[in-house]
Amino acid sequence: MPAPPIEINIGDIVQTRKPHPCGGAIWAVVRIGAEIGMRCTTCDHKVFLPRSTFERRVKKFISRASEPPQPPEPAES
Repeated sequence: MPAPPIEINIGDIVQTRKPHPCGGAIWAVVRIGAEIGMRCTTCDHKVFLPRSTFERRVKKFISRASEPPQPPEPAES
């Protein structure tokens, strides 16, 4: 049985296993969807990775963003 997907939020800061060619290994998550968008914090380069590749390349989370806002629940009359 496959492992459940890692919970990822926009604004998370992650460290990758291998450094970017600019020398930086710290990335900020900027998009979540079918692919995960990341921006290098050293050179500002932006890349998109499939979720499976992203999960393999992440070494650790440096900081976690707060949970995304939940829509308000409808009030009962």
